[in-house]
Amino acid sequence: MLSGTHFYNQTIRKSVAVFGTIFNNVRIRKYNSTEERVPISYGPRQKFLARIESDRRDEAVAIKVPRMSFEITDISYDSATSLNKNNKIYFNDTANGKDVINQSVPYTLSMQLNILSKTQDEALQIMEQILPTFTPEYTVAIKDMNGPGSSTDVPIILEGVTFQDEYEGDFETRRTILHTLDFKMKIRFYGLTTTKPLIKTVEADLLMGTPSVTSEPIERVKVATGESDTADNFTATTTFGFDDQ
Repeated sequence: MLSGTHFYNQTIRKSVAVFGTIFNNVRIRKYNSTEERVPISYGPRQKFLARIESDRRDEAVAIKVPRMSFEITDISYDSATSLNKNNKIYFNDTANGKDVINQSVPYTLSMQLNILSKTQDEALQIMEQILPTFTPEYTVAIKDMNGPGSSTDVPIILEGVTFQDEYEGDFETRRTILHTLDFKMKIRFYGLTTTKPLIKTVEADLLMGTPSVTSEPIERVKVATGESDTADNFTATTTFGFDDQ
């Protein structure tokens, strides 16, 4: 049941940002021995292919290639890694108690990375800088995914690679080489964080002796912390006793 209380953990946003950051420092070497960083941005590949197609008539303002783009293609529930939903996670001591959050819900985030180039050599340079990192899994730690100060390991799995080489018009027309890499990220969604008060006092009924028809009196014992909330010592004091009838 939805609580009606707003919360936003930015799980997908953080995952997308981390995914793009992994590939934002890929470099290629041109035939004149100059190095260039390959730009990357979020967006569907159709957007960039359409831009390349429209720029073919005007080389002066054509989109720069090679470049990379990435996008979310699917979000699906991951039943294989599901845990007991009644579990709770406690973290972050506060003045009023401890922050607590319910067990996370696992999902698989499908990401697609597209490499666009006009020469095969440039595309292969990019590919060979990416593929050795994934075997086929690469795990990154993302901060604050399940609460402030936390760090969650997120596996990124390379599922497959496809190639597409297109010519539009005659052989003098600009060429478009497209390499597509499909990834899956294992992420977890967390709900609303609440604060649970600390237990200050515990009362327990203790049976003294061996249980029998004429059992010993039952004493109620009060276990409490010291005067200070930060005291670690515990004391047990008898508050009252009464005979078992």
